[in-house]
Amino acid sequence: MASAAALKSSKKELRSSIKKLLSTVTNDSIQAQSTAVLQRLINFKPYQQAKRIGIYLAMPTGELQTDAIVRHALESGKQVFVPYLYKSTSQSPDVPRSVMDMVDLRSIADFDSLERDSWGIPTIPAETVDERESILKTVSSKGGLDMILLPGVAFDTDPNTNFIRRLGHGKGFYDYFLHRYREQSGSQKTGPASPGTNVLLYGLALEEQFLKSGAEISVPVGEHDSLLHGLLMGDGEIKDGLVSRE
Repeated sequence: MASAAALKSSKKELRSSIKKLLSTVTNDSIQAQSTAVLQRLINFKPYQQAKRIGIYLAMPTGELQTDAIVRHALESGKQVFVPYLYKSTSQSPDVPRSVMDMVDLRSIADFDSLERDSWGIPTIPAETVDERESILKTVSSKGGLDMILLPGVAFDTDPNTNFIRRLGHGKGFYDYFLHRYREQSGSQKTGPASPGTNVLLYGLALEEQFLKSGAEISVPVGEHDSLLHGLLMGDGEIKDGLVSRE
């Protein structure tokens, strides 16, 4: 496994390369790819069966849009949970300065009322958090999530496991959330070769974010990076590590 410094450097280089590529993708292409993913998702059995899902709220550009997915899930009677970021009180150097939980959206009207932050992302108001169900606070009593739809900068397929490797934005929000989720739910990550959780983890990606097999570069991962069970792509394809292992 690469040293921590080498891993950090290779991640930074790949992020820069992919973000430069994404800056050339038109809004029309992003919307078309987002629509293709929505249509594939609503016919995807794991999504249809999921009653409690977590999903990111998208930036206006540079990533697959999730507004229509959130609305479909709420209209379908699913419980929908979205990220909430807050300052960590931990003094440990291993804990990010800001950490993430997922809290519930109560309705489409609730979703429509969210104001956008400096990144253009709809954001849960801090003053309403105590009124909402928090996944990390209630996973042991009310149960966890059935599925989480994750963002990322780049993705590829791990040739050894057929699961999906994910490169995030470098803040550690999702990997640390999943670490805490495993602790709270009593499931443990068994190593870097497995997602290590019962909740289904699926990435959402524009075509430009997927590194094809045989490419000169691959997604670098460390021991704290979570693999995903699968990936829904903007061309309508689903790369499903669970199916490929059957």
